[in-house]
Amino acid sequence: MSLTLALHRSLQQTPDRIATIFGARRRSYREFVDRVARLAGALRALGMGAGDRVGILALNSDRFIETIAAVWWGGGVLNPVNTRWSVAEIVYSLDDCDTRLLIVDDAFVPLLAAIDARARHAPRAIHAGDGQAPPGLASFEALIAAHAPVADAYRSGDDLACIMYTGGTTGFPKGVMQSHLNLWSASIQRLAEMPALRNSTNLHVAPLFHIAALGRVVMQLIAGESQAVVAAFEPGEVLAIIEREAINDTVMVPTMVQALLAHPDFAKRNLRSLKRLGYGAAPSAAAMVEQMAAQLPWVELSHAYGLTEACPIVSSNPPENHGEAARRSGLSRSVGRCALGVEVKIVDADDREVPRGTVGEIVVRGPNIMLGYWNKPEETAQALRGGWLHTGDGATMDEAGYLFIVDRLKDMIVSGGENVYSAEVEAVLLRHPAVELCAVIGVPHARWGEAVHAIVVRRPGATAGEAELIAHCHEAIAGYKCPKTVEFRDALPLSAAGKILKRALRAEYGPQPPAA
Repeated sequence: MSLTLALHRSLQQTPDRIATIFGARRRSYREFVDRVARLAGALRALGMGAGDRVGILALNSDRFIETIAAVWWGGGVLNPVNTRWSVAEIVYSLDDCDTRLLIVDDAFVPLLAAIDARARHAPRAIHAGDGQAPPGLASFEALIAAHAPVADAYRSGDDLACIMYTGGTTGFPKGVMQSHLNLWSASIQRLAEMPALRNSTNLHVAPLFHIAALGRVVMQLIAGESQAVVAAFEPGEVLAIIEREAINDTVMVPTMVQALLAHPDFAKRNLRSLKRLGYGAAPSAAAMVEQMAAQLPWVELSHAYGLTEACPIVSSNPPENHGEAARRSGLSRSVGRCALGVEVKIVDADDREVPRGTVGEIVVRGPNIMLGYWNKPEETAQALRGGWLHTGDGATMDEAGYLFIVDRLKDMIVSGGENVYSAEVEAVLLRHPAVELCAVIGVPHARWGEAVHAIVVRRPGATAGEAELIAHCHEAIAGYKCPKTVEFRDALPLSAAGKILKRALRAEYGPQPPAA
């Protein structure tokens, strides 16, 4: 259960297989493991001891994957820093877990002066860009060239592997402590549900500081497959690399999938190499699944649900539940059943399991569940009370064990005493042909407490107005669930992982309701 063990297997069995692809760079497993062992030696020479934290603040690249493996090979703990954060949030995460080494690429070198000025201990920075290292910074490539390979530390089990800071939606972020066992178990559980495609090339488009992407790196290393990386999601470039590198497998959030399907190059690219497309990290939309099935009929679609505290796997809905019959029955809208080795229940506010079909909170336990939050014993005890991880996600479970997410409990709208789940309203809006993206939030209302408010991005050329969309909703859901107001925008705020930032939208509204 050491996360580096798979590298020894690949070096022994398939040393010439391509490990990483980034732009024009390709590295075999022989080269990859050698670079990892040398970088681990360099990190140790710079002061990384067993269990010491090493941060990385960078866009996706092959060097990011090498850093992940090298920190673990050398016995350290990875702190992948959210690239969307402010300097204050970055410094908080570095100080909170005492990160003394920080790997940065060209995009984030300009932040170093501000980080150094505010950090309790200014971290030693390593430049992982393509050009010459700026003055005062160690060079990633020079360090690899100057240091001999070191032996694998073989950290394993409950040894800490990673501290992944949550998004900080309720104040400063919490550091989720993930062990080698946690990450290894989550990968094996996922591979047991859906074995790796043999001799395949996987594409990473989500940011590698996010658990969905980092967990997939671990899974692909265990499987010994090839990993291609794009620095950041840009739909035209993603379509081009799928064609150029004959990508077989990838995972995206729904907003990314929608951007690909809507891009003018979609019909021009040869995407026949793509065999699997997983989606998750946000409530799925039935209309989007129908569109994927229509435009990528040869691709196996799957959906997964998870969170950072579960590394991330909780449940999965396999390709066989995405066929025409499953889409008609609504089964494709489920996030699936609990993964192998994971237990899931739906409970009420007193942690009592509710009857099937009743909305409650998803709670989870298994070997993939985090050790806790770094230096936050009270928050840890609250999240893991009774031995179960409390997710904060509202859902129902049917008689066959399929989970249907209704909303984040904190996103539930209470209007006139009735509970409105924004995900349900959004799913209806997305069935309208004019709607490209949407977010439904509760806004203050003098009579109802909260009013249902929709924020919509229309498809190019669409002209549907507020009245038409509200009438569309009335055809499908109860009147109290329908938006009272609709506004139109050119874009919605997105997190680095492609999720719509509802907290940012809610923050725009003060104590008064929007104009009627």
